[in-house]
Amino acid sequence: MNGGLKMSEQIKKIVENAKSSGRKKLLEHESLAVLEAYNIPVAPYFFAKDENEAQRNIDKIGFPVVVKIVSPDIVHKSDVGGVIVNVNSKDELVNAIKSIRANVQKNAPTAEVTGFLVQKMMPKGGLEVIVGGIRDPVFDATVMFGLGGIFVEVLKDVSFRIAPITKEEALEMINEIKARKILEGYRGEAPRDKEAIADIIVKVSKLLYENQELKEMDVNPVIVYEKGAYAVDARFIL
Repeated sequence: MNGGLKMSEQIKKIVENAKSSGRKKLLEHESLAVLEAYNIPVAPYFFAKDENEAQRNIDKIGFPVVVKIVSPDIVHKSDVGGVIVNVNSKDELVNAIKSIRANVQKNAPTAEVTGFLVQKMMPKGGLEVIVGGIRDPVFDATVMFGLGGIFVEVLKDVSFRIAPITKEEALEMINEIKARKILEGYRGEAPRDKEAIADIIVKVSKLLYENQELKEMDVNPVIVYEKGAYAVDARFIL
């Protein structure tokens, strides 16, 4: 398929750029661009080097937005004051970027600031899930699925498959976890779109399988609604 070649070319460019900068990890906007290359739905975003660029581009996605620091040296953005949510106007956008810059200067003075990720805040009422992948020494590309937060971190309630996988296998993965009842509409909550999650799992498995340079990844969170699911954040290790 012609598109496959094109998609991999785009990713190759991103990977080569990271390697030439001496990085083992993709930056936030690079990671989201990799997802988009495989048609994985992503919460609308753009990368801006500074306040002026952010103001120029904000009309593309509209308010409210979340603003995050983009830096190869910062792993936990919130710990250094590198994230500001509920930004609702151009003035607030400028102030948010200034505040983040000041916070980072104070809390991580040696960190290189590449720029800022400005991302549309997703509507309330979504449920967070995680889709991840690793390149296993025995099984090669392997994908993982689980519900966000405590379910993955504490309860280790996850399912795995060797990539690439079919839509049926992705739905099996979703139905294997103990917490699946939450997706099916627990205590009067609306059921979530399992088909949309399965679609993302299939695309992630293909992405990892087809791009040998990628060693580890997680799309966390994916926010799932009654209809549709959207990746908000992603992490790729080369």
